[in-house]
Amino acid sequence: MKFFNFHLMPYRHADLQAIERNASAWVTFSNRHYDPQLGAELYHEYLDQMEYADRLGFDGVCLNEHHQTAYGLMPTPGVLAGALARSVKKAQIAILGRALPLLNNPLSVAEEFAILDNLTRGRFIAGFVRGIGAEYHAMGINPAESQARFQEAHDLIVRAWAEPGPFSYTGKYYQFKYVNPWPRPYQSPRPPIWVPSQGSSSTIEWAARLRYTYCQTLSPIETVAKFFSMYREQALRNGYEASNEQLAWSNCIYVAETDEKAVREAKPHLEALMGTLLKMPMEMLLPPGYTNIEAMKRIKATRAGGFNKKPQTIDDLMKAGVVIVGSPATVREKLAEYERLAGFGTVLTKTQFGTMPDDMTRANMAAIAEEIIPHFRTQPKTAA
Repeated sequence: MKFFNFHLMPYRHADLQAIERNASAWVTFSNRHYDPQLGAELYHEYLDQMEYADRLGFDGVCLNEHHQTAYGLMPTPGVLAGALARSVKKAQIAILGRALPLLNNPLSVAEEFAILDNLTRGRFIAGFVRGIGAEYHAMGINPAESQARFQEAHDLIVRAWAEPGPFSYTGKYYQFKYVNPWPRPYQSPRPPIWVPSQGSSSTIEWAARLRYTYCQTLSPIETVAKFFSMYREQALRNGYEASNEQLAWSNCIYVAETDEKAVREAKPHLEALMGTLLKMPMEMLLPPGYTNIEAMKRIKATRAGGFNKKPQTIDDLMKAGVVIVGSPATVREKLAEYERLAGFGTVLTKTQFGTMPDDMTRANMAAIAEEIIPHFRTQPKTAA
């Protein structure tokens, strides 16, 4: 099993009561609440943590993309990945992922990711997502065009990596007389592609057909198992048997000396993430046209946070298997149980979450590296 340190880079100094009064930390929460001095310190703190993850022996570090939110300070994750590309010496660097439908020019991502792949000498992982509904409010993109824009942007980027240019491209949303990006990716024909999702059946079918690694976002473990089974079924329909290395589970893990101490320490920070920073109205998360009715019902029923009316406590989240909190023995036991249930080859672990300060985060990272990772270490395998 591989362990990636997945950082959301939240604005952990956010006024949680102000967010509650606004009903969301997304889009409409005024940036007057952002202090540039504190924010600058946070960027360096978080980058230092990801470099520390590399030194501790994590297999990879992960960034992602969100806009106009205190939930995560990474509207342009390539900037931060570039800052890590030379200081992270061994771990892979993953952007999970870039929201392709929001782009005016997908070739900019083809170029950006190719640079990162060169800087890391092939340790880069490209993640592609549609972006959650709030991004479409933030960027002024019609959510009804999300699927089609994503598909066209993906196809253009992959072709630009694999096919020598120049060639022309004419699509519905993007037209180019010359497609000839420099540099080319370091990995041939391209970096591995991973696809995070909330559990869209069309996304799972598409990822399985193309043999991309599928990453399930924060969800109850029974739901994770169901979606991973769906991926395996789709793989069989496409003529192959999916391996655990093609499946990654996004979670939160916190380790302390005892179960009681771990729960006590993690509780305020985890509940701040799930109950406040992640919360948004349904019309913001799933705007009209973004998805079909059946998918909307499924996401609403299984989502770990977001528009749930009842705030979830740490006990709720632990019981549902959304997070693992406890002593080293408890965390090892739960992770092994969940791996047997769902079958995944990579855990995308948020070692910092919500309002958690630097000292707690580093202690948690060290505990995971020393007490958890060695018990699940296997020979590395390459996933597409």
